[in-house]
Amino acid sequence: MSSHDVVITGIGLVSSLGEGPDAHWQKLTQPGFQPVLDAARFAPYTIHPLPEIDWNLQIAKRGDQRQMETWQRLGTYAAGLALDDAGIKGNDELCTTMDMVVAAGGGERDEAVDAVILAASESRNDRDVLLNEKLTTELRPTLFLAQLSNLLAGNISIVHKVTGSSRTFMGEEGAGVSAVETAAARIRSGQSTHVLVGGAFQTEHSDMLLGYELAGYLHRGPWKPVWQRQGSEGGGVVTGSGGAFLVLEQREHAKNRGRKIYAELGPVVSGRARRRQGELNSEIAALLKQANLPDGDLLTISAASGGHAATAAEKAVLDANPALAVRAFSTLTGHMKEAQFPFAVALAAMAVDRGAGYPVFDATVERPFEGAPNSVLATAIGYHQFEGLGLVKAA
Repeated sequence: MSSHDVVITGIGLVSSLGEGPDAHWQKLTQPGFQPVLDAARFAPYTIHPLPEIDWNLQIAKRGDQRQMETWQRLGTYAAGLALDDAGIKGNDELCTTMDMVVAAGGGERDEAVDAVILAASESRNDRDVLLNEKLTTELRPTLFLAQLSNLLAGNISIVHKVTGSSRTFMGEEGAGVSAVETAAARIRSGQSTHVLVGGAFQTEHSDMLLGYELAGYLHRGPWKPVWQRQGSEGGGVVTGSGGAFLVLEQREHAKNRGRKIYAELGPVVSGRARRRQGELNSEIAALLKQANLPDGDLLTISAASGGHAATAAEKAVLDANPALAVRAFSTLTGHMKEAQFPFAVALAAMAVDRGAGYPVFDATVERPFEGAPNSVLATAIGYHQFEGLGLVKAA
């Protein structure tokens, strides 16, 4: 045990299951709980939609809300939940010295501007001129066809007064892994004492689904649990809207504040396999070795997307280790891209804190876990690229 151990003191979660750790724990530990689905709005694709959210609870100024797209409001809201949970929100001294690492995508495109440009291009051949005209007259003040990725961190700073150093990572699940890995490394090295880290994804926007479907990743047809989508129609990914933020602290910093500690964050390891050369299985196995897993049964929170190749590789490696009792939470929440790994770490910390595992989410594949978990493994094997693992331990 070291004063520079990384501990988790705040959790902010939002998904189709509700908001906050207690709401998620209640539903995820309810045997036979059925996911919240919307199969009509974006047919033939199914999504996991957001619940009703009172944005005023975490974003007090309506003007701040209006200038954010939904994914930014979602991230800012989840960040506020984590700060509240850690007892940091509203504490100027703690907020101004707090660092932040955010995993973010490119934001929702301005579909109206896209449509105007495409419509005008049907009757004009000077498309370079046309594009410049429209980009200078139709765009919002962000001067971009989508909102800039680092605007999420900027809005968290404005709304919650978190004004230490700030970093934003892009790159789907890999961004979430890198964000948590970087935040933990800063704390272990003594560069940071407390860090806000996480991400958000809003799937209820046609351009977000288009990004997946252009490469054939989206599952079509009737919904199935994550592990059962191999070989089914489409690409196996069912997306969900959600956000996950964590407050990570040095152990000594948290103890001096007298704060409750959910769990300790142990090794966080990542890699990038040459998948076309068939190296993903061996890369996942190598990461498991690097994580220095404890002996005995180990509850494993998998962020598997359902993407055929990546999920098949992850399942093969995890199945080869009979000690791992795996839970693919995307079955109940959908795939949340940048927020996947922070969400998995949060669920792992909740299990350690409460001294209980989650029931099987898919009885055809997953096996029961008995007893109280002292350690929980969180995985994030990207549906397209990048893979990471994190071990959460009792504090």
